[in-house]
Amino acid sequence: MIVASFNINGVKARLPALLQWLEEEKPDVVVLQEIKSVDEGFPREPIEDLGYNVETHGQKGFNGVAILSKIPMEDVTRGLPGDDADEQARYIEATVEGIRICGLYLPNGNPAPGPKHDYKLAWMARLEARAAQLLAEETPFLMTGDYNIIPQAEDAARPDAWREDALFRLDSRTAWRRIVNLGLTDALRAVNAAPGTYTFWDYQAGARQRDDGIRIDHFLLCPRTADRLQSCEIDAHVRDREKPSDHVPIKVELRN
Repeated sequence: MIVASFNINGVKARLPALLQWLEEEKPDVVVLQEIKSVDEGFPREPIEDLGYNVETHGQKGFNGVAILSKIPMEDVTRGLPGDDADEQARYIEATVEGIRICGLYLPNGNPAPGPKHDYKLAWMARLEARAAQLLAEETPFLMTGDYNIIPQAEDAARPDAWREDALFRLDSRTAWRRIVNLGLTDALRAVNAAPGTYTFWDYQAGARQRDDGIRIDHFLLCPRTADRLQSCEIDAHVRDREKPSDHVPIKVELRN
């Protein structure tokens, strides 16, 4: 089973690029972030025509997550537990072939310090609690999406430029490490230790041409799911196409 994550940066604006990639790669499950669409406005039909079931958790103009699956989805839930007052559409879950697929769009947190960074850290604490709950229930799961976290210096072309950014601040990386230290596996680093492996290049200043990228889109796997990991790859070439997202897809292949 191939599961992919893709911050699409506006599903309507990037629909041709998304459809082209889906037709080429044919992933079984795709978690999207930043769909920037309400549920009723999501362009379901052309995606369903490719054989996907579609579940969305949308929000007008920004945020928004979705799961596309060729395999039937069960027990779909929306919203990260732990804060009933949180109205931002950033989290969705569904069970696919016995694996709990947790799709997330973690807050950016800038400017930091400040209220937006406080929200990010509180959101990460809730994500840690959800991961701990799934582990306690012995539910096979993976958590994937745009984490807006640069885990280590080798995950940025110019780490010094990010030192005080909410994506790379020590408190952000510490919160990430607490989640990983529950016993989760960073899928890419489990199979590829090479630096210079990125999932995001800014639109400005020729960042892609200079390969001035960062790795902020991740798969975290629980032990039972990590045991099934065969590969983890980044489709970096998608960034060079017409009207691309500033992110590219990352995907894992899991043994049946």
